[in-house]
Amino acid sequence: MQTRKLGDTLEVSALGLGCMGMTSVYGPASDKQAMIKLIRDAYDHGVTLFDTAEAYGPFANEELVGEALLPVRDKVVIATKFGFDIDQGTGMRGGGTNSRPEHINKGAQGQPCPG
Repeated sequence: MQTRKLGDTLEVSALGLGCMGMTSVYGPASDKQAMIKLIRDAYDHGVTLFDTAEAYGPFANEELVGEALLPVRDKVVIATKFGFDIDQGTGMRGGGTNSRPEHINKGAQGQPCPG
């Protein structure tokens, strides 16, 4: 697998795996174990860049990707998008974005954030 350098130090596979559709964005969620296998198979074939977002689920996709890559976490890069207006305690969508530092920090840490 060819690689690409992002910035000064981050090197990832030239081919990444977008995981959005695995957890109901385009229809019903796919079978969890089948998606974990797909993600791990991608890694076994040289993919080291995986893309997700807190909005996919919400949160379900990040959890799926995290679980699938836990055994190789130090060998991959997980890119996630954040800043959506989603209550991190309930998952309720507010519409739009929420770029308050406390919201982003809690989301990046995987911790509930007070509305």
